[in-house]
Parts: sequence; C-alpha cells; structure tokens
Amino acid sequence: MLKDEITIRIVGNLAVMFPESNLDQNRARFMIDEILNDYEVQPMPMSLVPIENDIQQKVKLYLTVKALDGLSPITLDNYRLHLKRFAFYFAKPIDQITTIEIRMYLSRVTQGMKATTLATAISVLKSFYKWLCEEEYISKNQMSKIKQPRVEKRIRDALTIEELEILKESCETLRERALVEFAYCTGCRVSEIESVNISDINWDNLNLNVIGKGDKERTVYISPKAKIHLRKYILSRTDQSSALFVREKRPFTRLGVRAIQREFNSLGKKANLNRNIYPHLMRHTMATLTLNNGADIVSIQEMLGHTNPATTQIYARITNESVQQAHRKHLVQ
Repeated sequence: MLKDEITIRIVGNLAVMFPESNLDQNRARFMIDEILNDYEVQPMPMSLVPIENDIQQKVKLYLTVKALDGLSPITLDNYRLHLKRFAFYFAKPIDQITTIEIRMYLSRVTQGMKATTLATAISVLKSFYKWLCEEEYISKNQMSKIKQPRVEKRIRDALTIEELEILKESCETLRERALVEFAYCTGCRVSEIESVNISDINWDNLNLNVIGKGDKERTVYISPKAKIHLRKYILSRTDQSSALFVREKRPFTRLGVRAIQREFNSLGKKANLNRNIYPHLMRHTMATLTLNNGADIVSIQEMLGHTNPATTQIYARITNESVQQAHRKHLVQ
C-alpha cells in the first residue's frame, strides 16, 4: 500500500511537472515498482510529522491521482484552490475532523460567496472525502451528511447575431478573426482550442476531433467562413509550430488558455459591447443561435460533448420569439 502510494506520487508529479513529455505512465509505474521492490519502505513516525501536514499530504496525493485520471489543468487548479484553503484552516489530523467542524468551516470561509461557488466547494470536498474513504485513509466519510445547496440553473447569456457581427468586425489581425470564427463555429472549450493542431483539421470535410472533459473524443465542425479565415491566418505565419494558434512573437509557442482569454477580453473592449467577452461565451452563443435556427437539442448536445441533455439546456437558450413562432406553426387550430 505504501509503495503504491509512493509510485503514484512520483509518476503523478512527473506528469504534472512535464505535461508535454509524453510520459508513458504505465511503464514509469512498472520501473518505479521494480526499484522499490529492492527496498523496505517504512512511513515516518507520526510524532515526527507536523500535524498540519497531514491534510496537506493527502491533498497533494489526491490532486496527483486526479491529474493521472485526466482531469483538465483548469479543473485541477480549481480543486487545488478549495483544498488548500481547507488544509490551511485545520491544524489537526484529517481523521479527527468532525462533520460539525466542516459545517463551521464552510459557514465561515464561504461568507459572501455566490451559491454556485459554495456548491463547488462542497462538491470538491465530497469528492476528496470519498477518495479518502476508498483509499482507507479515514474510516468514516464526514461529508456524507452535508448536502449540496440548491443552485438555480441560470440561463446562459449568449451574444445576439448583431453583437457577434460587431465582435467579428472589431478584429484587427488575422489571428483574432480566425480565433473568433473557430471558437464560435466549433463551440469548443478554451482548453480544447488551446490543444488543437493544424494537422487535426480535415479541410475537405470541414471537421476535426478534439479531446474534451473526461478525456472523451468528439467531432466538431468548422464553417466555410471559418475555413477561409483560418487559411488566411495559417498562410500568413512564418513559424514552424504545429499548433493552430500561436503567439505573435518568438519563439511562437502555442497560445495558452490565459492568452486566449486575454485575447477575447481585449476584443470585447475594442468592440465596445458593454459586457464581458470570454471564450466560453462563444460556446453559449453557438448553442443558442444554432438551436434558435432549428437544430434539435440532441444534435447540440453532441456538438458540445455533453453526456447529460440537462447540461445542454443551460447553454442553449430559446428566445421568446422562437417559442412564439413554434406556437404559431405547430398549434392545432
């Protein structure tokens, strides 16, 4: 058990520290296990381990396991934020923390938080405690009695057709226009946009495969207009990078998530739309405008890569005008 834990921590840390090294995790685990078999491994006596490190160690191991499971870097950062706050709050072994103490912690640290943030904090802790029980670090799940708050599913606020056109017209560079067109027509998440390579695109069929949440692969589609702007942008480049979107200055590395977010924020200011513009808004917009133009919810669910149709309903808003038109068209007189 202890050797397994050591192996997971080593391989996990290597995967996190060197994400682009194409680490063969199974082979690495085998090699480490083979080396550890020559040694007798003993845990450090608890008297020598600082009490506050008990939770911190478990959090590090948990995050390592989640990284090996394929959790996205953005989700991992979110988990790390909530769990570090939790670990800092308690200076006692994790198996001595009671449900009442967790409730007190949540009531104190979540004051002023939105209901959605509180729900996320509880969800992360529930996942963490479930793992602790499965790995037999604790004998009782203290989060089992803490219920998730009810969060109303708000309608996602998409761009109108007019706002989308204004945003496109505000683009000053070939990269900006290609990025907007690609984000809108594919409905890709920002992490998916970051990872796309030029060679991924099937220019004849106007589609490509992306790896989404849960390491699930799906096909997304590009429009003829997007193809034109992507081609213009790619032909204008002098770099040798395989990435679809790259930085404009040397060494022309892949455009990362934060850089893509800044790009859309900058475009929003230039467009003077008086609202926040961010990559995920393009995903909302694609879903909403496609639905309002006659697409069925199942097709949109496939485009967005959702396993649950209820999730798609949050992204795709039907306007009152569309509902009225459907009523007039289908009502039996």
